[in-house]
Formats: sequence, C-alpha cells, structure tokens
Amino acid sequence: MIRALSLAAALALLPVSAAVAQEDRTSAEAQLEAAAAAFESKMEEFGERAEAIQDDDALDDTVKGLRVAALWSEYQPHVTAFTNLATQQAGVIAQQALADIDVDAIVAETLAGVEPLVQGLATNGAWAQADPDQMVTYGLMADYAVGQSLEAIDEVNEALATPLAPPAPPAPPAEI
Repeated sequence: MIRALSLAAALALLPVSAAVAQEDRTSAEAQLEAAAAAFESKMEEFGERAEAIQDDDALDDTVKGLRVAALWSEYQPHVTAFTNLATQQAGVIAQQALADIDVDAIVAETLAGVEPLVQGLATNGAWAQADPDQMVTYGLMADYAVGQSLEAIDEVNEALATPLAPPAPPAPPAEI
C-alpha cells in the first residue's frame, strides 16, 4: 500500500517535472523535489512500521487493522502537507513553463500545416464540383430543411390561434 502511495506521488509529479525539464532549476522545482524526498522517506518509514505490524503473529487481523489505521492517522498530516505543497508548487511551475511558450507561433505553425489540406478539400471536394448527382442531393437537403421550417411555423401559428384557457381557480382551503 505504501509503495503504491509513493508510486502515485511520483507519477503525479512526473508530468510536471518532465514538462519543465530544464538545466536551470527554479525555486519551486527545488522545493517540490525536497518535499517529495521528505515525503518518500516518511512513506517508507510508514511502510516499514505497517509491515512490522502485519508480520506480528501475536495479533489477530482485527487488531492489526486497527493498529495500521492508527499508524496511518499519524502519517495523514504528512500526506496532506505534501499534497498542499505539491499543488501549490505545481501551479507555479506550470505558470513558469507556460510563460516561455509562444502560443501564437504554435497556432501559426499548426495552421500552416492544415491550410494546404483545407485548400485541397475546398477545390477538390464534392461540394466544389458541379456534379449533377451532388446538386440533386443538395436540392433534396434544402427541400427537407425548408419543409421542416414551414412545419415549425405552422405549429407556432396554430399555437397562437388557439385561445388560452383561463387559469383554474384556487382550491378552497382545507378544514382542519
């Protein structure tokens, strides 16, 4: 269980540290690494103590479970503190990483790669050709859309032509 928690903490930090992997370390990264090292040692300590409880044959399973739960409550503040610090520092690290990203350049590069494809579709697509079969299909689609619109207008006109019924009178108060 403890190894799983340590692994989860390491995996949670991996994308952040990989996203900002640079030669010069920021103070947020250094604080996060120091906190992660301290947290990992606390979790290893917890694991050793929990395994010692689990290995004690003099205790039954219920007592073992209660003792591990009590032990976990002792280490819970360390988990909370590390989680809070990691959340705080991850935000700072992400903000620093995003400050160096040129979004306009990424968008321009992406659009430059997509533009020839769009131009090709616009000039070679079925809608760009005067194909008689396509024209019939487009005409049928337009007729259907016009028919749906006319039906909706008729429904609205019918609803407006129907007089509204007066509201029902309130029910008399119930006697107690």
